Amino acid sequence: MACRCGCCCGFGHLNEDNGRFLLLALLIILYLLCGAAIFSAIEHPKEKEAKERWQHKLDNFTQKYNLSKTDLHNFLRDYEEANVAGIRVDAIRPRWDFPGAFYFVGTVVSTIGFGMTTPATIAGKIFLIFYGLVGCAATILFFNLFLERLITVIAYIMKSFHERQLRRKDGQPPEMRRGSGNSEVDSLAGWKPSVYYVMLILCVASIIISCCASAMYSPIEKWGYFDSLYFCFVAFSTIGFGDMVSSQKAKYENQGLYRFGNFIFILMGVCCMYSLFNVISIVIKQCVNWILKKLDCRCCQKCQRKIFRPKRNVVMPGNIRTRRNISIETDGIYESETDGRRMSGEMISMKDFLASNKVSLAIMQKQLSETANGCPRQIGTSSRHNGFSGGVGALAIMNNRLAETSVDR
Repeated sequence: MACRCGCCCGFGHLNEDNGRFLLLALLIILYLLCGAAIFSAIEHPKEKEAKERWQHKLDNFTQKYNLSKTDLHNFLRDYEEANVAGIRVDAIRPRWDFPGAFYFVGTVVSTIGFGMTTPATIAGKIFLIFYGLVGCAATILFFNLFLERLITVIAYIMKSFHERQLRRKDGQPPEMRRGSGNSEVDSLAGWKPSVYYVMLILCVASIIISCCASAMYSPIEKWGYFDSLYFCFVAFSTIGFGDMVSSQKAKYENQGLYRFGNFIFILMGVCCMYSLFNVISIVIKQCVNWILKKLDCRCCQKCQRKIFRPKRNVVMPGNIRTRRNISIETDGIYESETDGRRMSGEMISMKDFLASNKVSLAIMQKQLSETANGCPRQIGTSSRHNGFSGGVGALAIMNNRLAETSVDR
């Protein structure tokens, strides 16, 4: 939480959301600068060495065959143009037959974009713009629904496991246990897996898929195992450099089976990696909140109380400040400055994060501390629905679905 009075901190003139946005932007810029420095130190010497080696080969070639460097450069430029069109020295698969075109559109809608195949005609480029606009949006929706289904499955497993423990503890048959403990079972409707638990599952799943895919790519594509792992990360994360691309040779042993396996591995890997990035972004948000907590000036707490409380019912010219129609938990949080200002250094649930687009940060922090203590408070059906309906952002589609899941259970 940024300091409101501005006496000690640089975020004094900003609210919490703007302060979080500015801090995250600064951290990303710092992250980019550090990454650029590291990659430059690692890769730049190799680049200079490659340029010197190529220049030496070029000089020897022109002298050996008595060619002018201008003619040779012109020929190499022609080859570069042919290379863009898909022409290679070694035989490769056709780029624009139906299987090649299907591989291309798959890299488009998944936003991988290897770059080894690109449209060369004006009509193809225009069609790609509209095709990618719809296809990328639909694929992102599919990835979000994949993460939603994963969370629902984990919550169901947790609920079933807890029900089984309760039945064993009481020593009652399942039929009697269902009839006598409906209220206790219904209390599990608010259980959602921790964001760290979901992150661990997605991380393990991504590693397993990458290792299995690398075991397939290494013998078939003649890549090293580490190079195969590198390709899996670049492809699954949709970075798609294009320096290594699978299924590009003209012929493979068991070609149909290999291309099907390549499609399945890329589909599963992209789903898991995209979901993992979404979950990691939640953790990054909590780290940003923790940094803002450290930047908050303790000497300004009294000033904050003076600033916050009078503004709750302030009437502005031509505008009346009204309170949101939210649950009673909001009132309790506004009344307690200490409890309502806890930052997110503790465990946070996925459900709390998805609701943070609709409710204030203070509500999320209150629910966060209760979740970490193992005693989540039960919220009525109507308030839960109000907390999760709507929402803005890449994961907004899950808000409505999680609300429906909570109501159904």
